[in-house]
Amino acid sequence: MSLGGTTSSFAFIIHPIEPQRDVARKFPLLGKLPPEIINYFSRFFPPIYLSSVTGIRSEATQESIEGWLLACPMTPKRMLQVPVPVAYNKIVQTGQLAERMGAGILGLGAFTSVVGDAGVTISRKLSIPVTTGNSYTVTVTSEALLEAARRMDLKPDDCTAAVVGAYGTVGQACAQLLARYVPHLLLIGRQPERLHEVKRKVESVGARATTTADLTATRMADLVLTATSATEPLIKPDHLKPGAVVCDVARPRNVARQVVEQRNDVLVIEGGIVDVPGEVDFGFDFGLPPGKAYACMAETMILALEARFECYTLGRGLSLDRVDEMAQMASKHGFRLSGFRSFEQALAEEKIEQTREHARLARS
Repeated sequence: MSLGGTTSSFAFIIHPIEPQRDVARKFPLLGKLPPEIINYFSRFFPPIYLSSVTGIRSEATQESIEGWLLACPMTPKRMLQVPVPVAYNKIVQTGQLAERMGAGILGLGAFTSVVGDAGVTISRKLSIPVTTGNSYTVTVTSEALLEAARRMDLKPDDCTAAVVGAYGTVGQACAQLLARYVPHLLLIGRQPERLHEVKRKVESVGARATTTADLTATRMADLVLTATSATEPLIKPDHLKPGAVVCDVARPRNVARQVVEQRNDVLVIEGGIVDVPGEVDFGFDFGLPPGKAYACMAETMILALEARFECYTLGRGLSLDRVDEMAQMASKHGFRLSGFRSFEQALAEEKIEQTREHARLARS
């Protein structure tokens, strides 16, 4: 499984988000166990090699890279239950597997990029560079929300945007990026001091910002971006104004499925999904159609294509300069915002048109 030590290789860590479904992707029989059993014993499972990734080709250089998908077996709930050093140890073990396979850089997916200090300690315990992928996630998530707004006949420069989880790593950077396009942001979170720091940054970009711990403040927003580390859905059908657009970048999801079942006037999209250049074969079904990846995965690939074997995105604070640089590198190599998806289903143009019409009637 080694690529002979080639420097144009990468590894990316994923882990089970929905225990039964995700475990069944690799081990069908284990996936039949009750979720609470999977959750408990996930602490004791070893790191798992899932697949080789081939066919990624830069549009700019025509260079190809290869990599691997590896599984850190712990569920989000289990990562939050165990002491942080225990979670670190399991992630580091998975990173050491990447080292043995010859990866030049390691990407942290989902909760492996959230635990503790967001990758800093993990990077110190490994000999290869580590990135959380959050820089490109911020770009793609913000771009998706703004494009969806336009598709729903909303003009960003007339909108109020709410960011739920506004002092989180992704949330605060998205808030700053959105401040370039919308005049007013609602920053929502439970820690006032941290929210006020984000407010200062947002207002330095030029937008007006309001802070609150009240989740129902989302009812005042035309655009809602959710990026918390909650393990249960937060956004319910009555939390949204008529015609709102919601971009959920959190895994597990922050938006309850009841929103799309009960609110035909609201557009809910998943954030952070891109088309990968070349004829990529992931060799494993991680929940997206062929040729598509999460932006955090894509950042790891982009750094490999650039031969930037460095800890590019780590920790709780993101630099907008780095976010912008990553966006430029992504565009150069041919990574692009993918079509809209909602709860793992592609949103057909007809469905978007229907939602837009329902939104128009609801607003009138």
